Amino acid sequence: MPETTNSGHHSPEPTQLIQLLFVSTTVLQQALDLVNNILTRDDQLTAQSRYLPGSTIGKHLRHARDHFILLLDCVTGAKPYVLSYDIRTRNTPMESSLSEARQALTNVISRLNELDISPPTELDQTMTLNAVTPFSQAFQTTFGRELWFAGLHAVHHWSMVRVIAGELGITLPDDFGFAPSTLVYKGSDAILGKAKI
Repeated sequence: MPETTNSGHHSPEPTQLIQLLFVSTTVLQQALDLVNNILTRDDQLTAQSRYLPGSTIGKHLRHARDHFILLLDCVTGAKPYVLSYDIRTRNTPMESSLSEARQALTNVISRLNELDISPPTELDQTMTLNAVTPFSQAFQTTFGRELWFAGLHAVHHWSMVRVIAGELGITLPDDFGFAPSTLVYKGSDAILGKAKI
């Protein structure tokens, strides 16, 4: 049963936060495993895709990680929480260096694990999301919804990393770049393919 806050509102059970953090850190761990155990040279991060013009493995890793960092910076900052995924730094060292990618991914996983210990906010904490679509838009959202989005957004980019890796003759694990819902549907034995975590 959800706990009741001092304001009388029901907050999601802590289990929901643990589950969302588990999915996010598992997805990010896939990228960390990629740079630790599969890629062997920095130039594999910067090789341009023939099928996805302008894409590199490094760019996809950086872009997906940025979404988590922007969300974490927002919810650990001052209220009111205003989030924008459009404010990103491009051409960062993690896009071209395995050691920098390792450090950047390890950092974001650590920050997410810290939320598991002492969450700064509740999943239903409201936020304003500003977006350029290309028209300026503002939406009301919650921390939980954005944490869920950041994880699925990363999976989407891992699927493009899979394409580029294939172009380079690199074989990735069977579950890399597949959404948890797809893995569950397929009855996968992958950690994100199990409906009950």
